[in-house]
Amino acid sequence: MLRASKLTVADGVFLWPGALDMKTQSDLVAEIFRKIEDAPFYRPVMPGSGKAFSVEETNFGPLGWISDRSGYRYEPAHPVTKRPWPSIPKLLLNLWDEATGYAAPPECCLVNLYRGPAKMGLHQDRDEAALGAPVLSVSLGEEAVFRIGVTSRKGPTRSVKLASGDVLTFGGPARLAYHGIDRVVAGTSRLIPGGGRINLTLRRITS
Repeated sequence: MLRASKLTVADGVFLWPGALDMKTQSDLVAEIFRKIEDAPFYRPVMPGSGKAFSVEETNFGPLGWISDRSGYRYEPAHPVTKRPWPSIPKLLLNLWDEATGYAAPPECCLVNLYRGPAKMGLHQDRDEAALGAPVLSVSLGEEAVFRIGVTSRKGPTRSVKLASGDVLTFGGPARLAYHGIDRVVAGTSRLIPGGGRINLTLRRITS
């Protein structure tokens, strides 16, 4: 499935540019939109302040990452519909096995939808017990400027442009690296119905 060569972005950060061909991308987008009929996109809010995210989110898998006024956590059901999250697409489970080699499957596929000025500030993925497992990211749709640093918020960062079909992993020394999306480059893809970018983030939660 990973038709591209692996590039090292930083210690523990690897990129497969153009890993998924156009048919695979199209098939995956179609499956995502079928699944969001049961788990629609919604806009989470920040803990405490209640300020809405600029991205819309949903999840696939046994557990879904959510954010609300009470904090960040994983839950087995959609916070709006109260129904269990749909299953993770088989293609993504196979991709996880191939790209990470981790012994256990992912338990969460966070689905972020970026449209217009949506972005994601620098943050750590640290709500998981299985910090030995890497994080896997799949980009679909419009290009995005991804920024990743080190385990200190004020440490140096580097930027990488992610295009549709790119696959990226970070783990080991980079597992708790601060990272985010500075901007999405409008007009660079027509893959997503209605435009924009979808990012799929696969994580193992329990150790």
